Amino acid sequence: MACYRYHVFFCTNLRTDGSDCCQRFDAQGMRAYAKLRSKQLGIAGRDGVRINTAGCLDRCQEGPVLVVYPEGVWYTYIDQSDVDEIIEEHLVNGRIVERLRI
Repeated sequence: MACYRYHVFFCTNLRTDGSDCCQRFDAQGMRAYAKLRSKQLGIAGRDGVRINTAGCLDRCQEGPVLVVYPEGVWYTYIDQSDVDEIIEEHLVNGRIVERLRI
């Protein structure tokens, strides 16, 4: 039995050599926002949503990226409104956001 309905991993990797990486798009801040927003919506926790930090997910050239399990759906995002859309559509309503899917 699964502990969470959805498990979300935000790539927050920072590459110090100047190459593409998710943290250059404030990935840590977006993860913190998603975690806070899921708590505000009452969907966080057991049988709900878990928002986690991940090291490099090796898709930074498409980034910033996050992945939602158990479906294994990968998303990119630009700003907080994109993260809001992923939360509302996928995590609350169970609908994949095709325009942000990679």
